[in-house]
Amino acid sequence: QVQLVESGGGLVQAGGSLRLSCAASGRTFSSYAMAWFRQAPGKEREFVAAISWSGASTYYADSVKGRFTIARDNAKNTVYLQMNSLKPEDTAVYYCAARFRVVTMRAAEYGYWGQGTQVTVSS
Repeated sequence: QVQLVESGGGLVQAGGSLRLSCAASGRTFSSYAMAWFRQAPGKEREFVAAISWSGASTYYADSVKGRFTIARDNAKNTVYLQMNSLKPEDTAVYYCAARFRVVTMRAAEYGYWGQGTQVTVSS
């Protein structure tokens, strides 16, 4: 079992930055691929970024590539999402997700989810 708790969301002006954190419970965090997804009102949940269990591989949605960076600290059981050059279209609830071993960009394949943290970018 893995429990995930996100933090770091908030209100920021366009062009600003935020760093989201996702703290995981359990002693096997390093065995899990981690990802961030987001869901805007009236839209489907969409993939943002993912990182392999070792941290060696990262993946990004085209819409955030070059602006967002995913990283993990297995010693702290935490995954991060650094978001720079934020745009109003980045406004959404951001969710952290975990999947044993194999990283994927499909939300349906992640079995563990956090409660989400709201990110609002004003123009």
